[in-house]
Amino acid sequence: MSTFGMRLKEARKAQGLSQERLGIDAGIDPASASARMSQYEKGVHLPGESIVLQIAAVLNLPTAYFYCEDDETAHLLQCFHCLKGDDRKRVLDLAESLAFNH
Repeated sequence: MSTFGMRLKEARKAQGLSQERLGIDAGIDPASASARMSQYEKGVHLPGESIVLQIAAVLNLPTAYFYCEDDETAHLLQCFHCLKGDDRKRVLDLAESLAFNH
């Protein structure tokens, strides 16, 4: 299974969505939604950029989440994506101080 497929499956299941429902909500034709999502999860095919953007929007995740090879980075992106305004700035300031002041 590809990194993309693994992340997609984890995110879909965490939202309690079927492959068909996610595919339809992401704008894929209902007749092929389940099969296409299954192929993406198994790594048989990779979706194009526009489909990834639509899937990410449905799952409320940044597109980069699907390509993270390590779980910690993926989780950090997921958390950061949920933050707004000042909270994002505070996290960035903290990360910079920890990364560059040692």
